[in-house]
Amino acid sequence: MTKGTLQAPGRQAGDLAAGLPDASPHLPTRAELKARSDGDLLARLRELPRDSEEHAAVCEVLVDRYGKLVRSCVRQYRGSPEPTEDLMQVGYVGLLKAINNFDPGLGTSLSAYAQPCVSGEIKRHFRDKRWQIHVRRSAQELLLELRKATEDLTQQLGRVPTEDELAERLGVSEDDMTEARQADLMFSSYSLDAPLSDREDPALLADLLGDDDPEVAHTIDMEAVSTHWEELPEREQRILVMRFYGNLTQTEIGDRLGISQMHVSRLLTRALNYLKGKLLEEPDDSDPAEPPTLAGRAKTSEGLS
Repeated sequence: MTKGTLQAPGRQAGDLAAGLPDASPHLPTRAELKARSDGDLLARLRELPRDSEEHAAVCEVLVDRYGKLVRSCVRQYRGSPEPTEDLMQVGYVGLLKAINNFDPGLGTSLSAYAQPCVSGEIKRHFRDKRWQIHVRRSAQELLLELRKATEDLTQQLGRVPTEDELAERLGVSEDDMTEARQADLMFSSYSLDAPLSDREDPALLADLLGDDDPEVAHTIDMEAVSTHWEELPEREQRILVMRFYGNLTQTEIGDRLGISQMHVSRLLTRALNYLKGKLLEEPDDSDPAEPPTLAGRAKTSEGLS
């Protein structure tokens, strides 16, 4: 086979070579990319498809170049329970977004554009993944500023700053400071089954927490009743006391008051209906001294039987 057989009739050798695989453009080395400026790399990045090898290489160089910026953004979260390594990974995600979205035609400083992108990505991570209870974003951001201000003032004053000094530094009120402190308590949650020690049979966190006390609810109910107690006629007060505190039957109450059992039932029903309407805030325009309607009397009698 001769050289002439490789050339198609009527075509130049250069035209044929242009379509061969080995004619692809040269990929720059890492050293060559590192020697270029940010502007050159960012301009080249906008020309490349995102799934190309060169695009990945350019991004790698820029991420390595601005790694210190990510570390500086993560440093203010050193007091949080989130591992620093995890926050660094989140910060690099924000940096990559900044690199891919940066337009060199609108500015020349990548760091000025990337810093809020990295910080915002970290804040979103805390807001979406770490907070166990929903906390207002303003309180979350103030908590982060509070941690940094505490660290700065401690270095300047040589002691832990007071609440007034922190509030003055941040320009916030005491109520805002309190809300931020409370937000810090909501950052982590603990299981009620969590052991309190490393002993063989430790007590659980649930053992230290109080339970609902039915007596408290009863006390609240009695206070509500006492509010309207004096609105009842004296005889109906006596009937209620004998019935529910003395445990007397309606017949026994009638004998003591010299009235029939049926009359005791009507007075008891009327008093209970009146108190029920007051406690449940039901509209009740009837006078406690007036007998209730037949329907209301029948309904209450059924409940007492």
